[in-house]
Amino acid sequence: MSGTGLEALDHSVQIAREWVNDLDDILGWNDRHRSWRLLRAVLQTLRDVLPDVEAAHLSAQLPIVLRGIFYEHWRPGAARTPWDLDRFLAEVQKHFERDPIEDVADEIEAVFEVMENRISEGEIGHVLACLPAELRALWPIT
Repeated sequence: MSGTGLEALDHSVQIAREWVNDLDDILGWNDRHRSWRLLRAVLQTLRDVLPDVEAAHLSAQLPIVLRGIFYEHWRPGAARTPWDLDRFLAEVQKHFERDPIEDVADEIEAVFEVMENRISEGEIGHVLACLPAELRALWPIT
């Protein structure tokens, strides 16, 4: 536990830590700081692809700590341009300019796998319905 003395916050930190640990295990990176950066990059990029209302619905299922990074720098109502797979991959890769990811699509799939295990099936369905087909293909449907 983080020891803030605030049960809800301590719980959220613990759950966020579990997300990062799960991701780090799936990736086999043994680098939780890098896994945290990847989780943050994918959540924020996904947020920008989704319609604002769907982004808000997804965020409601995130631990408070992850919800904070999800909304960091968000501009609701901003003009949207179409997203495709290449743009999504490039946006995530921007967070790794100093230490590029070899196969960014595989790493994004790992984040989606963690989300698949931690977000309700109904919400995952809503998110997938909003994604372009080539981005949906990265989602590991179980």
